[in-house]
Amino acid sequence: MPGRTGRARRIVGIGGAAIGALLVLAVVAFVVWANLTYPAERGPLESVAQDERVTVTERDGAIVMSPSQGAETSGLVFFAGAKVEPEAYQATFRETVAAGQTVVIVKSFLNLPLFETRPLSDFTSLAPEIETWAVGGHSMGGVKACMFAESEPEDVTALVLFASYCADDALAGRDDIDVLSLSATNDGLATPEKIEASVADLPDGTRFEAIAGAVHAQFGAYGEQPGDGTPTISDDQARTEITEALAGFLGG
Repeated sequence: MPGRTGRARRIVGIGGAAIGALLVLAVVAFVVWANLTYPAERGPLESVAQDERVTVTERDGAIVMSPSQGAETSGLVFFAGAKVEPEAYQATFRETVAAGQTVVIVKSFLNLPLFETRPLSDFTSLAPEIETWAVGGHSMGGVKACMFAESEPEDVTALVLFASYCADDALAGRDDIDVLSLSATNDGLATPEKIEASVADLPDGTRFEAIAGAVHAQFGAYGEQPGDGTPTISDDQARTEITEALAGFLGG
């Protein structure tokens, strides 16, 4: 009996060690996958850096874009798409910021917005002069923005969704928040059908706009994305239409 018990314990020990090793490998593989990001394109990023109308600073896990002159009193906290470098959205917001809006782009843990655990105040405090805040995001980042709009209603006046939708209908009955849902007609990921299916999850009066000919990846400047559609407009045109939609919604 003692011999059998000893062998059983050794078998259990080996099995436990094997399971532990597999878990470690799974975690390592996940971290590696999460850090294989879609990098920001160099050209658009350099154009922002050379724009004297826009000031860009990086601190405390976020990128703060502010107008060099004539700042408005409202701002936007924005969450990047999954595995997309936050810097890829600087070109998206370049003209919006130049017109007076402050934009704080969050650098999420493991490049996945749903893993972000910091409170909204960690980001709004980076621009204390701003009085009212909207939250927004692209793709998975929009899902996270919906969560902030739900959990911190006293601090969020508006919600901006780029090719995204909320995970549930928690905001559907709200009349104290303005919402812009901006999508792309050629999007192969957040397809027009998926956007249409999300309508009931958002408040009455939500502003739905679609950029004709644009695709999912054109909401940032990070190149092509697997599974996306084929654009029939240029990146510059897509950015112009995003800027116009934001100007009509946020002001500026």
